[in-house]
Amino acid sequence: MIVRSLDDVNDTERDVKHGNWRSRRVILAKEGVGFSFHETVLYAGTETSMWYANHVELVHCIEGEAELTNEETGEKHTITPGTLYLLDGHEKHTLRIKKDFRVLCVFNPPVTGREVHDENGVYPLIVEEPEGESTPVA
Repeated sequence: MIVRSLDDVNDTERDVKHGNWRSRRVILAKEGVGFSFHETVLYAGTETSMWYANHVELVHCIEGEAELTNEETGEKHTITPGTLYLLDGHEKHTLRIKKDFRVLCVFNPPVTGREVHDENGVYPLIVEEPEGESTPVA
């Protein structure tokens, strides 16, 4: 059983801060549960383009407001508390943040916590074995 609060994550290697956002990565690949879980805040007045070519992401808004644009179709959605979106087709997308936007995110495959967006907005696929497991050596 894992019990962890956001306070446990604050200002550790799991607390990733960037100009447009802050992501507290509560559950990571090393926990070995098949997904990662993050609480992320994107800041009002910012715009972030992303493309999770290697991951599926579920995002559930719990605070704030953003405009989500599917860059492949041009379709726009207003995301407010209680709304979620699932990037199940690896869609290129842009978030334009109207009010500080706090979301809960689930990634599959799980992230390690070391990923950062590249020039295309993509997280690389980094595979990490769960803690306590090792690869047999021949």
